[in-house]
Amino acid sequence: MRFTLMQHWSRPLLILGIAMSLLISGCSTTRVDTYRDIQPKLDLRDYFDGEVIAWGVLQNWRGQMTRYFTVHMVATWEGNVLTLEERFDYNDGETDERTWAITQLEDGRYVGDAGDIVGKASGQAAGNALNWRYTLALPVDGKVYNIHFDDWMWQLNDEILVNRAVMKKFGFKVAELSIFFQKKPSAEGSQ
Repeated sequence: MRFTLMQHWSRPLLILGIAMSLLISGCSTTRVDTYRDIQPKLDLRDYFDGEVIAWGVLQNWRGQMTRYFTVHMVATWEGNVLTLEERFDYNDGETDERTWAITQLEDGRYVGDAGDIVGKASGQAAGNALNWRYTLALPVDGKVYNIHFDDWMWQLNDEILVNRAVMKKFGFKVAELSIFFQKKPSAEGSQ
């Protein structure tokens, strides 16, 4: 009987062990300090000042593109607070708007909120990178789901910023988001 009971439990224990290994390995993340020496230095105050346009794609957990969009942004600063007004135009005709209030703290840290953000967003910048984490209340088919975003931005030059976000629910990846930003040159710079 003892041998049979051990056989009965060995398979579930093996499956649990594999699942725990995958879960633990999925929790490892890159630290923003990894990018501290990479140039150009990402300065949100400089990059997000005026008009910015972006293009993005949303992929499901399988990697299939499910939507694409354009984002028009207007960024203004008052003291250490950035107001970032975003208008999303999706390929299926849907539109959406979000207004962020992002406060610049010391040591490259940021906190922010918007109408559909649960709690506060928090970010840390170093070198050309910003890691931004938040939970978004996302409406889907009449229901609202709280989706955790692990959002990374990298500035490539004065005009281009690349953004990649992994979206998770209960610790499992449900989607990925890639956005490519282009800062519009100021009127002074284009003369």
